[in-house]
Amino acid sequence: MTTIPVTYPLVLGAALFGLGLYGALTQRNAIRILMCVELMLNAVNINLVAFAATLRDAAAAGQIFALFIMTVAAAEVALALAIILILARREKHIDIERVHLLRW
Repeated sequence: MTTIPVTYPLVLGAALFGLGLYGALTQRNAIRILMCVELMLNAVNINLVAFAATLRDAAAAGQIFALFIMTVAAAEVALALAIILILARREKHIDIERVHLLRW
């Protein structure tokens, strides 16, 4: 039985994180930015699980941290979607550049 080298999931995680970072910095739509942030969090989860699989001596710290990140991501999505929904109802758009609601 062959094992996958740790570099494969790390490269995948780095590529997903870079793609998510690029999308979060260049997009103007709030939902797309939210999806890019979720992509970055999932890239971190891939790296954590890859390191946990490689370091079998340690307790399941990688999996525990990945589970914690998934929980925080779910709460973040619920809160962000609620804010986006309120913005869409009030201003009839979700363009980040045109939102002046949070400024006085």
